[in-house]
Amino acid sequence: MELRLPALKRAVPVCRSLARAWLDGQRIHDDDTRFLMLLVLSELCTNAIQYSAGTRVTCRIWRSEDLLHIEVHDRGGSASVPRVRHPGGEQEHGRGLELVATFSSRWGRRIEADSSCTVWAAVPLAAGVHPRMAP
Repeated sequence: MELRLPALKRAVPVCRSLARAWLDGQRIHDDDTRFLMLLVLSELCTNAIQYSAGTRVTCRIWRSEDLLHIEVHDRGGSASVPRVRHPGGEQEHGRGLELVATFSSRWGRRIEADSSCTVWAAVPLAAGVHPRMAP
């Protein structure tokens, strides 16, 4: 699935809603997997919207045998490079990529030649086998 969305905060819930419909179509009904995928998608979309100088972001979602793949591409334009931060307990912002790193089996970013940015993550299809959630 590929979605092109306006770089507006109100596009994030629209993206989540469309992703839920895609998950239904893929017959992915496990609540933990759905929750983690939607959380990661929301964080990546929010970051792209907040830090991009562009007017649109593109979200791609697909599945492989045991992973859900999420990519969010934006025009770039921000001097900051997406990275995991460890904010103090009193800080309200800065936890997005920390959540992505925690609940993805892997994640990363690519800065393209045109200065656009793609941040991606892979979420396990069976949340119960997630490395950070195992007993």
